[in-house]
Amino acid sequence: MRTFMIDILLQGIDNETRARLLPGELEILKHWEENGELLGSYIKDEVAGIYLMLKADDKEDADRKLSTLPYYPYMKIEIVALR
Repeated sequence: MRTFMIDILLQGIDNETRARLLPGELEILKHWEENGELLGSYIKDEVAGIYLMLKADDKEDADRKLSTLPYYPYMKIEIVALR
C-alpha cells in the first residue's frame, strides 16, 4: 500500500445536508483510522474542506474508498501520491 495526500474541497452542499450527512462521514473516517488506512485528517481553516493522509493501493483505490463517503458527491478531490 502507498500513502496519498487527499485534498478535498466541499462544493454545493448546504448546511442542512452537511449536518445530516456528518455522522455517516465521521463513522467511516473512524473505521479507516481504526484499520490503519487513515493516517491523519486536517480540517481546512478558511474553506469547507479537509486534507486526508490515506493508505491505498493506487489513486483509483483511493478514489474508490472516497466514493463511499456521504459527502463524496459534493467533493472536489485532488489525490497526490507520496513517497
